[in-house]
Amino acid sequence: MPDATRRSFLTATGLSLAASALPTSRAFGANERFRVGVIGTGGQGQSHVKAWGSHDDVDLVYVCDLDAERVAKAAGFVDGAQPVDDLRRVLDDDSIDLVSIATPDHWHTPAALLALDAGKHVYVEKPCSHNFREGQLLVAAQQRTGRLVQHGTQTRSGLGAQQAVQMLREGVIGEVLVARAWNVQFRPGIGKEQPSDPPAGFDYDTWVGPAPFVPFQSNRFHYTWHWWFNFGTGDAGNDGVHEIDIARWGLGVDSQPSLVTSVGGKYFHDDDQEFPDTMTATFEYPGSGGPGQRKQLIFEMRLWSTNYPEGVDSGVEFLGTKGRMFVSKRGKFTLLAGRNQKSDVQLDHPVPGSVASHQRNLLDAIRGQAELNADARTGHLSASIPHLGNAAVRLGRSIELDPHTEQSADPEAQALLQRTYRDHWAAPAAS
Repeated sequence: MPDATRRSFLTATGLSLAASALPTSRAFGANERFRVGVIGTGGQGQSHVKAWGSHDDVDLVYVCDLDAERVAKAAGFVDGAQPVDDLRRVLDDDSIDLVSIATPDHWHTPAALLALDAGKHVYVEKPCSHNFREGQLLVAAQQRTGRLVQHGTQTRSGLGAQQAVQMLREGVIGEVLVARAWNVQFRPGIGKEQPSDPPAGFDYDTWVGPAPFVPFQSNRFHYTWHWWFNFGTGDAGNDGVHEIDIARWGLGVDSQPSLVTSVGGKYFHDDDQEFPDTMTATFEYPGSGGPGQRKQLIFEMRLWSTNYPEGVDSGVEFLGTKGRMFVSKRGKFTLLAGRNQKSDVQLDHPVPGSVASHQRNLLDAIRGQAELNADARTGHLSASIPHLGNAAVRLGRSIELDPHTEQSADPEAQALLQRTYRDHWAAPAAS
């Protein structure tokens, strides 16, 4: 893609907030079919493809990826899906109603903004943004375009998770003051490599896209891009965001935190990855400042252990003034009242939500038959937590944030809440 074309590609319709002429949004009849395109066909992208193919009212028209082998494999999952290697093929097709994004993190928001400006509804994988500022842009774009955005934290569509949160709202453990989430698992290291030529036939320059350019390196390519500042958000933004989202949901906070304290680093792996393999982060939500109003979210990450809290690699415990609740997307649930008195109360439904059920919620919302379970703002508030935790570790100090303006008075912290884009791509306007 020539530089001039790429510049107009994002400057005209992508990362700027200027108003654009949008195609007219249309109402969907009860029997009308959705035409969908999937952008990104790695592991999670293939899950998107299979799940879209399970809906009776969906035609999966396109699968898009720069990796010819991956996109061909994904196209084989659903009859009639056309493999393409340029997301503009999907966005320029006015018949496409919805775009499903499962690219590397650094493309999540740019692709979503392009899709919204092209008049498409969006399902975007977690985290919805590569950095804090992009989350703000995504929220503004959803409001500006009137299209719907569903964030890929699919536990929000789990009936058991919904029931557990409703129990918290009804005071089953009193006033919930603290939520503790964890992501504990063993992840192998990525080794130490040197730059090399990208695979034959792979458009690495477009894959890098708006991120600052670095030469191709085999251990920052498929999946291992997660552990590099330019492309990923570490495992806090990868796996941890699921638990963080459940914790924030159950805690009942609907703003940014005011104080972020996070310590961590590479305690175990001696390799090239840039993000921590160990992190303990605390986020304080001020409320009105009085007793019973201030709340705390704690996130723990250890990527070198298989000794799990509560016997499960990922979970959340809620601490209330009258008890404790433990819930995990792995399907576990425990309720304690008073002084560790185990309750016989169980959930009526499984805790986890599936990609397919989360997609169905979006389809129903487009038809006007449901409220979105994880809209752009919901995604932004939850994705911001790993962004803030990672930034505090990099700074080596706490970050204070104004929850209303979503700005930090610390210039070094504020700089880490956004990013530098390649000079031939459009950078987000300041606000």
